[in-house]
Amino acid sequence: MKLFLVMIRLALLRPWRVPLILETAVAFRARRWYRRPPFLPLPSLAYLHWRMESAYGDPKAAPGLDELVSFLVWARRARAKSRRRQGDAWPTR
Repeated sequence: MKLFLVMIRLALLRPWRVPLILETAVAFRARRWYRRPPFLPLPSLAYLHWRMESAYGDPKAAPGLDELVSFLVWARRARAKSRRRQGDAWPTR
């Protein structure tokens, strides 16, 4: 898929972004990923196709490098904000 090629290209051109790529891949991993080959915590292809179709109108589209970096940074900030909110919540009994 083109998206994986863009991610590999990003990792090669900007190696300091590799932790961000891996963190996001794990955050969006498919459920029960450990039961299906290739046994890696990666997002499902159906989810990635849906994301690309909803963003670009084509399930096989791929973002540019800068757009991918913007998304990865946004996703990290959204996860951090969500964790902060959960930490601020009242304890339930």
